[in-house]
Amino acid sequence: MNQSYFILEFAHSINGHLKRIHITRRTLKYCVAGVGLLAVFITALLSGCLWMSWRVANYNKLVSDFDNLRHRYQDLQLASKQRREQMASLEHLASEVSSAYGLNKSVPTIESRPLDSDNSSEPSAKESIEEFNFLKSASYTGIFHRYAHQWQIHAQPSAWPLIGSLRSSFGERSDPFSGEGAFHTGIDLSAVTGTSVRATADGVVAHAGWSGRYGKLVVIDHGNGVQTYYAHLSEFLVVPGEDVRLGEVIALSGGTGRVTSPHLHYEVRIAGTPVNPYRYLTKTQIAQGTKPPHNDLGF
Repeated sequence: MNQSYFILEFAHSINGHLKRIHITRRTLKYCVAGVGLLAVFITALLSGCLWMSWRVANYNKLVSDFDNLRHRYQDLQLASKQRREQMASLEHLASEVSSAYGLNKSVPTIESRPLDSDNSSEPSAKESIEEFNFLKSASYTGIFHRYAHQWQIHAQPSAWPLIGSLRSSFGERSDPFSGEGAFHTGIDLSAVTGTSVRATADGVVAHAGWSGRYGKLVVIDHGNGVQTYYAHLSEFLVVPGEDVRLGEVIALSGGTGRVTSPHLHYEVRIAGTPVNPYRYLTKTQIAQGTKPPHNDLGF
């Protein structure tokens, strides 16, 4: 049977011998088909590898973008919480000023309630009486004590309220109960129960009574919108409307209110807004000759 085929001749370069290889058309077709299939397989394999590489790169990019969005969300959440705290402080200040001058009938408590508080019940009769007494003293100090009296030589806070080490500073801190971030509106001075608490400037007692998380609280109005707060007390030695002088003992320290241990919480407020009291803490001796407490901040 005759069959067409191809002949491949190979000649030796030295002796000139020829070698012939006969390749039929069928064999050649098989070879070409095999090479084609191999090329298709290699192409498919490379395409699959490239596609997987693209998927991995895209996945890594998505993970990176997700992490960036999560960090940004956390930052926005923190900023939003700080804005809410600032708004709550401003709203509380506006309510106090309005109530002090009789512009509305709402009666806010003397303290700013926590933002995460779930206590939505109506105030008790005792709390209502305490708030009424506070509004009476607030109206008194707001109208009749707008400016410092002539006898007030030391109208600006300029002393330590007691002898004790600084245990918590003004500003951001972790809440001792919840562990979450919170804003501390004053400073805490460690002191055993019964330590004498002294007025840090001349003024008039605007409040002396129980006030929620502050416990037993004394507020002294020094005129010109300046007030000092002395919280978590165990005993009062003054009454609302009483004139006090710099260094005069006004109360005894304790552990009333929302506390973990006995100490004094001290605040300086200007127009109802808490400010950093460090600038008002003196390094010199107070009126009774006692020295200010030593702390790690060098005050």
